Amino acid sequence: MPDRNSIRQTLIELMEADTGNTFADLDDAKSLQTDLGLDSVDIVSIVSQIERRFRIRMPQESLQKLVKVGDVLDLLQVKLKEAEAAPKAA
Repeated sequence: MPDRNSIRQTLIELMEADTGNTFADLDDAKSLQTDLGLDSVDIVSIVSQIERRFRIRMPQESLQKLVKVGDVLDLLQVKLKEAEAAPKAA
């Protein structure tokens, strides 16, 4: 499973590709909307890219709880750990 910093780097890449903005560093405490200027459409688009990149599903109810960068990273770590623990299809 990737560590938090590599997940953060992937998140930065996806956000930059999606928004066209540059994010030099994504501090856990930064608000997705207030500090980074993302709207709900941006967040849904980025989550969709995250799901494809990491081959995971992020439930709709979880998306409503994504307020800060740290929330996204925490959820990704949980989902990646679950995906790693899940039995592989033959």
